[in-house]
Amino acid sequence: MKLGLIAGNGRFPFLLLDAARAQGFSVTVAAIREETDPEIDHRAASDEKITVHWLCLGELSRLIDTFHKEGVTRAVMAGQVKHKQIFSSIRPDWRLAKLLLNLRTRSTDMLLGAVAKVLGDEGIELISSTSFLEPLLAQEGTLTTREPNEDERKNIDYGLGVARAVAGFDIGQTVVVAAQACVAVEAMEGTDAAIERAGEIMTSMDEESGAPASTLARKLTVVKVAKPKQDMRFDVPVIGIRTIETMIRAGATCLSVEAERTLLFDRDNLLTIANAAGIAIVAVPR
Repeated sequence: MKLGLIAGNGRFPFLLLDAARAQGFSVTVAAIREETDPEIDHRAASDEKITVHWLCLGELSRLIDTFHKEGVTRAVMAGQVKHKQIFSSIRPDWRLAKLLLNLRTRSTDMLLGAVAKVLGDEGIELISSTSFLEPLLAQEGTLTTREPNEDERKNIDYGLGVARAVAGFDIGQTVVVAAQACVAVEAMEGTDAAIERAGEIMTSMDEESGAPASTLARKLTVVKVAKPKQDMRFDVPVIGIRTIETMIRAGATCLSVEAERTLLFDRDNLLTIANAAGIAIVAVPR
């Protein structure tokens, strides 16, 4: 059995690679030069069932040719490709340029959906990455030792409405809330950058008012959702240790994610860090 892996940045591609190999798949990796960790080459060097081909963003024809030559008929996407890379750094080949010209809007969903259709037309089925990583999906309920308190619950209820509305427009999937007011909304910069910005905003408010930093900075709640019509083949919501560390620096005390539609990477260590920092993490039903 052979699987194609379109690898973005972070640890996601490596987790999926390990899971696919554990299930007996040979894996052909299409590594994106602008994003993929070079460590992927070391992984391939130690496993003859893994081959790596490096491509630049925008080389859609080369991706298809590579998968055809390797006999790949099913593929997954794993790992983020920064939105600003997609829309500012990309140098499209003729096939991708034609696709871009035919898009109604240049949202991430629209673009990736169109790429998936092109792959499908070429006999390459793009499947959900979660089919290999189901144990990493957040289960409904409180995941940490501390439950969200009353104020945090109110922030979650308010934040869910805002986040789902924003996600419906494919702007971002995360909002940061304090006292039931929206402090920051994720856009192309990504989740962690939005959390950092919220922390900076709250700190500057403290400095202007002269209030102690702990008065406001420790009451941020982060709410992350899937899109209303989330395509689990790409852009699946992911939480990792880096996000929790960013929350600690920003002064956020609570994180809400959607159950069954959010992947938690390095779960045990993530929860250990969150518990030590007094952060509450809860997975809510969609």
